[in-house]
Amino acid sequence: MNDLVLRTAAAHDAEAVAAIYAHYVEHSVATFDTLPPPRHAWVERIEAAASAGLPFLVAERAKAEVHGFAYLSAFRPKPAYRQTLEDTVYLAPDHVGRGTGRLLLTQLVAHAAESGAHQLVAVISTGEDGPSARLHRALGFETAGRLREVGYKFDRWIDILLMQRAISPVNGDRVPARG
Repeated sequence: MNDLVLRTAAAHDAEAVAAIYAHYVEHSVATFDTLPPPRHAWVERIEAAASAGLPFLVAERAKAEVHGFAYLSAFRPKPAYRQTLEDTVYLAPDHVGRGTGRLLLTQLVAHAAESGAHQLVAVISTGEDGPSARLHRALGFETAGRLREVGYKFDRWIDILLMQRAISPVNGDRVPARG
């Protein structure tokens, strides 16, 4: 693990990010996408995160091979949600269970705190006992609810688990720091 580097994603990472995500699109319910987004869509997401002042990170080893990616985005587009962010974490399938996801999510939580976010939300479709839920729980997220049968993929209905973590304490009528 000591040769693992987390850094801000760049356009040249889009191909590796697209390949990692495509695996989950094609083989799991971790995403409700049914077609993998093309490389240019990932370039746009990387650029959009940078424009919004939010992190889009990649984890790589010394060989510059991307082992995973993670980013923060707005939870919902309406202005009253501006203090709430959503996290996304995906790992190359052969690098699951090695601590990379924990490092990525830890960085996202730290960035959320630095940005003045109030809540961080995870939308998880792999169940209460799946690896994503376990990772989020280990980093202080709590189950906030479940939406039943909201996705349909691979000929079955899929629930989503909503998890959240308070980033800043409730502070009366304090004016939020985030834009």
